[in-house]
Amino acid sequence: MPVSNHDIAVLFERMAVFLELDGANAFRIRAYQNAGRIIEGLTRNLAEAVLQGEDVTRFAGIGKDLAGKIREIVASGTFQQLAELEARLPKILLEMISIPGLGPKRARRVWENLSIHSIPDLKAAAENGKIRTLPGFGAKLEEQIQKGIAFRESQYNRILWSEAEIIARSLCAYLENIPGVQKVEVAGSYRRKKETVGDLDILAVCSQAEAVNRAFRSYPGVSEILAQGGTKSSVILHGGMQIDLRVIAKESYGAALHYFTGSQSHNIAIRKMAQQRRIKINEYGVFKNQLHVAGKTEEEVFRQVGLPYIPPELREMTGEIEAAQAGRLPQLASREQLRGDLHCHTDETDGALSLPEIAAAAHELGYEYIGITDHSQHVSVAMGLDEKRLRQQLLAIDKTNAKLKNITLLKGIEVDILDNGRLDLPDSILKELDFTVCSIHSKFNLPEDQQTERILRAMDNPYFTILGHPTGRLLGSRPAYAVHMERIILKAAECGCFLELNAHPERLDLSDMHCRLAKEKNVLVAVSSDAHNRVGLENVRFGINQARRGWLEAKDILNTRPLKVLRRLLRR
Repeated sequence: MPVSNHDIAVLFERMAVFLELDGANAFRIRAYQNAGRIIEGLTRNLAEAVLQGEDVTRFAGIGKDLAGKIREIVASGTFQQLAELEARLPKILLEMISIPGLGPKRARRVWENLSIHSIPDLKAAAENGKIRTLPGFGAKLEEQIQKGIAFRESQYNRILWSEAEIIARSLCAYLENIPGVQKVEVAGSYRRKKETVGDLDILAVCSQAEAVNRAFRSYPGVSEILAQGGTKSSVILHGGMQIDLRVIAKESYGAALHYFTGSQSHNIAIRKMAQQRRIKINEYGVFKNQLHVAGKTEEEVFRQVGLPYIPPELREMTGEIEAAQAGRLPQLASREQLRGDLHCHTDETDGALSLPEIAAAAHELGYEYIGITDHSQHVSVAMGLDEKRLRQQLLAIDKTNAKLKNITLLKGIEVDILDNGRLDLPDSILKELDFTVCSIHSKFNLPEDQQTERILRAMDNPYFTILGHPTGRLLGSRPAYAVHMERIILKAAECGCFLELNAHPERLDLSDMHCRLAKEKNVLVAVSSDAHNRVGLENVRFGINQARRGWLEAKDILNTRPLKVLRRLLRR
């Protein structure tokens, strides 16, 4: 598969982790971390640039050393220093650092002192109280590691939807180029836009089933063939993901797409409705007295049971059938309905773009406004803004806005909610802003009541506008902190605050369930990118996926409003 900027960035970030495990100096570690951030934000595909003979050192932040490693990655998929470190470091160390609570330094200390050779060894050490005996650990951290192991086990063999999309697009493009293929579609949880994906189910309409299956099994990313037949093949890719391909007849396309999209509980309900009408629905079509009566499109399938088309994102058996019967299906939100973005970072803290660059990028995206929300001082690792620096930025925003046409920079801050519920900056500066995104970046392990009260207390501040990434989760690597979301949502409704749906693909925070609860309580949701570079501004499309799973319509989303209306809403 083609090498993307994301692939290159991941390898450099991995190198930074390996160097930390190896005890390298902080400067070398930081250099690779910075390289990953820079490359992730480039709009030019570096692999294409290398293959076309371009000098990639012309891109800011890429020197000769990095350029050489990028060329190695494009040629071989890795680079020598990384491969050497990976071969030298114990594999268990690499597994341990994926567990919440165990960063590289702690992982090495546990490994060295307790002779850990596997995750089961680590689990046993935690259960037997051995980890708490190590200097700097203790019972709470040991409990956190146990929870982290359980969380890791629950996420086994699942990847982010955004990562699955890269695989799916490449495979679909490959299959669409095979002679005779008329349609290719990815079904399953991927089509329902679930946050993480375990495998991919691909459907293809083609008259030459064996030829398509043969070509599929020869795809360059295949490492193992699990099954092969006339109409179906199953393979494992090099990254470990299972892909199933089914070749189907044109007249069965809609029925097969509905069947393999799921969810299973939704399909069972539809089949029961069909039985009540004395018809049969399966992956081959809709049948009445053995006669094929429908199934070419999904609309036909739904029509046979008296329902309008139900979007894939809603097919989770959470009320979509009752809503369809009552004519109350939501008009799900779309990316085109967003008027702006209310969470992005500049080069004043840990972002890559200047104010004029962000304004230009937002204008290209068709936005009317974009909120500047750099970190506040408590996030020292991101060089967060204190009151003095924030005032300087507000002046810079005014100067930039004076030169802009058709786009407005809004004055904001991502201000930390401290553990006592206070905000990280004084009201004297917060009142000068258009809005605030208030977030938790520390003390994730507080008990639920304490964590909830922390947020509720912060929401009492009259300058609290939007609760940022409300549960703090990182999909696949960090579970949500314990918090009573219903109390938070009720408080937001009472105070006139809003909730963020953080669209970064590793967060997608709010969950679909919490989106629905916010909708029920008339609390508007801001679908925001949390962008740190130009590419990051595109995150909003992942947020829209999640919003649609949460039944959100344009009217339920804060940043679908025009600027004049938005300003009025932001004033509590």
